[in-house]
Amino acid sequence: MKTGMRYILLVFLWAVARPVLAQDPSFSQFFSSPLNINPALTANINADWRLVSNLRDQWIGPASPYITGTISFDYKAIQNKIPNISEGNYMGVGCMLMFDHSMNGVVKGGYGSLDLSYSIKLSETDYYTERLGFGVSGTYCNKHVDFDRVDFEKQFTGFGFNRNLPTGESTLSGMKPYVSTNAGITYSATTEKTNFDVGVAVFHFNSPKQTFLNDDNQYLPPRKVVHANFEAFINEQWVFNTNGIYQFQAQAKYFSLGAAMGYNVGDEAQTLVTGGLWYWSNNAVIPYFGLAYNNLQFGVSYDITTSKLSQAARKPNTWEISFILRGKKRDTGIIPCPWK
Repeated sequence: MKTGMRYILLVFLWAVARPVLAQDPSFSQFFSSPLNINPALTANINADWRLVSNLRDQWIGPASPYITGTISFDYKAIQNKIPNISEGNYMGVGCMLMFDHSMNGVVKGGYGSLDLSYSIKLSETDYYTERLGFGVSGTYCNKHVDFDRVDFEKQFTGFGFNRNLPTGESTLSGMKPYVSTNAGITYSATTEKTNFDVGVAVFHFNSPKQTFLNDDNQYLPPRKVVHANFEAFINEQWVFNTNGIYQFQAQAKYFSLGAAMGYNVGDEAQTLVTGGLWYWSNNAVIPYFGLAYNNLQFGVSYDITTSKLSQAARKPNTWEISFILRGKKRDTGIIPCPWK
């Protein structure tokens, strides 16, 4: 490829490898990707099981430089079946698959995680229930660069590029797979008409090596997460929801905060239509539309870019969609919450 494009690739790989800049994939609809936020949210649901899928296509314009997708499944594996443990506690088991493509698929990443959690009922009265949840997970990651899809200056013959020739970039190599360890904790308080959750989590606390440049000093820094959400029935038709998140990973950090209102359509409250707005710090304002019918939930959002990218000749477009399917009956009186 041309010299300019060659340096773009080198700068991209350098940025991915540097511990001060490396970041995990993030979603505007973070509230619809619970296992990517905190392992303790595994099986923290108003059902016996949950299936979640997310797709994010970021900065669509001349190209689609970032595409990220996930699918996860979690369920309550053991409920009230452990002797000598108070009634109401349960264990959660979950798994998640994720892909992350950059530079139109030249750089590809695949992730697979196994999550375990345990939820303890702290107290229960006629008015509220308090729970404490703990979670751990392990993530296997495999990233690689498809060098067959790019051309380098040394491969130019005068009549075109010959990809059978050496690239001239001896420092570039395939990234070795790595395993990351993660943990988190949550606190929940639920009444008949309200629900509150707050939690903290740390991803990659073992700081696994991640580099395309054969540098033993390059690693993936821990990602630290703080999150909270609150839901309440305003009346029989209206539901209020607000949530926020703060993440930091080395010098990369951001927060997202927003709220939504949902309206129950019909007398049986089987259909909930939701509209809301979130703010991603120094990045975007994010309108959100959601539709839920029984145990099926759909969400779509669009990032209105507020960073310097909004000044580009071709405006970047970022879309995100989410699907959530919950299985078996929910507990009565619980708020319809994306995280649950």
